[in-house]
Amino acid sequence: MSDLKPSRRHVIKWTGVATTLAVAGSFLPNFGISSALAADLGEGDVGVLNYAYALEQLEAAFYTQVIETPYTGITADETALLTDIRDHEVEHREFLKTALADGAIPALEVDFSAVDFTSRDSVLGTAKVFEDLGVAAYNGAGKLIETPDYLLAAGKIVSIEARHAAVIRDLLQPNSVAFAGDDVIDESGLDGAMEPAAVLAAADPFITTDVTAKAFM
Repeated sequence: MSDLKPSRRHVIKWTGVATTLAVAGSFLPNFGISSALAADLGEGDVGVLNYAYALEQLEAAFYTQVIETPYTGITADETALLTDIRDHEVEHREFLKTALADGAIPALEVDFSAVDFTSRDSVLGTAKVFEDLGVAAYNGAGKLIETPDYLLAAGKIVSIEARHAAVIRDLLQPNSVAFAGDDVIDESGLDGAMEPAAVLAAADPFITTDVTAKAFM
């Protein structure tokens, strides 16, 4: 679960190239597709916020499932930590939904069939992927935000995501230095950043809803 590389199908799905859903213009009215089955992130700050909103929906849904169906051998401390993370992700999701108002994309359908929720390694390994991806996503999207207040809010959210990432890494490797390894921190001590296309392709296997992000590709 720690190495999610975008396949050609995944890149096509997110960029909208050569798919039946994503064509120039507003495809939902043209094709009569239910908003529950397809969504376009939009442009400008709305597009960036919807991008973050999509990722927060994914994380909130994942941790909600983790708490509803705890893995075998989960401890009280682990339950408390993962519950806190779930609550944060739900709060992030709702904050972005409120900020977007009528511009928000619909609720996304998710697919966690690749995750064994009875297995600690599977759950925490997936959590590590999501948290590292979330941090890299916010870092990469900051340059696209035009409104200072939105940039400030994104900075506050990504700092929490980074705390989550450190906690998950500590659960996987207690008392180690892996909370900030060279897989996420470069030789200058700077955190990694990913462009939206790469982030969305990595998240694609877990999202059933067809999402297009033409403005960021």
